Amino acid sequence: MDLVVVGAGVVGLAHAWHAVRRGLSVAVVERDEHAVGASVRNFGHGCFTAQDGVAFEYAMTAREEWLKLANEAGFWLRESGTLVVARHDDERAVLEEFASVREIELTGEGALLPLDVRVDPREAVHAIAALLAERGVAFHWSTNVLTVEPGLVRTARGEIRCRAAVVAVGHDVDRFFPELAEQHEIQRCRLHMLRVAHDGVIDPAVLTGFSMLRYDAFARCPSIEKVRERLTNDHPELVEAGLNLMFTQLPDGSLTIGDTHHYSRTVDPYRPERLDDLVLTETARLLGVGSLHVLERWRGIYASAPHPFLTATPAPRVRAVSVTSGIGMTTALGLAPPVLDDLLQEL
Repeated sequence: MDLVVVGAGVVGLAHAWHAVRRGLSVAVVERDEHAVGASVRNFGHGCFTAQDGVAFEYAMTAREEWLKLANEAGFWLRESGTLVVARHDDERAVLEEFASVREIELTGEGALLPLDVRVDPREAVHAIAALLAERGVAFHWSTNVLTVEPGLVRTARGEIRCRAAVVAVGHDVDRFFPELAEQHEIQRCRLHMLRVAHDGVIDPAVLTGFSMLRYDAFARCPSIEKVRERLTNDHPELVEAGLNLMFTQLPDGSLTIGDTHHYSRTVDPYRPERLDDLVLTETARLLGVGSLHVLERWRGIYASAPHPFLTATPAPRVRAVSVTSGIGMTTALGLAPPVLDDLLQEL
């Protein structure tokens, strides 16, 4: 086997996808019987336009790959963009400044970021895995990895010999390489997210002023500090909870809404109802409705660190890779090619 990928989330599958296209033989080892982590618990939002630096480069590459994969794997994808709603003058000022940084369309309500896309995260990752299996990737589902060594991946079901390995297990990188995780200050970010009923079509993803505080490209805009100061003064509890007030619509018409953020190395099992109340109240206000009917609630967890990407070499011919900024769906398909370029130089 040329390459073993540990983890069948979007980061792992991105590496498998690019490796197969290079003609490599690939195996993917996943501890669960299908992906159930951050790759299926998110908004399904390709938020390419609001990234900055190397994340923007990865995002723009990833956009083209998402379009290819949707066509080849047959999953639902909408090139409907993102509507950033401006509900205050300082938010409008940010968007006017942002127009000098990115190609966007200013509207009466805010701005449209036309390059962004939406997928259904509940089907997209599974469809990519099915496509890769058709292309010859060997999937080892419900298989726990014990150790990853140069040329060898030991699992609970036996050994897999390989020329190289990529460990793409998100926040669980500390389970394999604890010292590496400590060195890179890896934490777990806990999200509160919900799915609510909705009548009507809202085609683009929808972001707000709270979202501006969380996406790096908006930091280039001088007016962002006025937004931060006002929201902190007017809504201190929401800012403290790390609210990214946004939503996306699933194909059945329901909305994925959220989300709050809490950081720790170990996630407590308790789920404060107050955080869900905050998300529901603010989303209802954004939609102009009295209340929302909750269909599902869940907790998302992703890796977080001071740097947005972890690409490390814990052993020869082994790479540990995590998107440590909550933008795995947006960037993973652009991150994988340079990781493979670097890894294959060792073979």
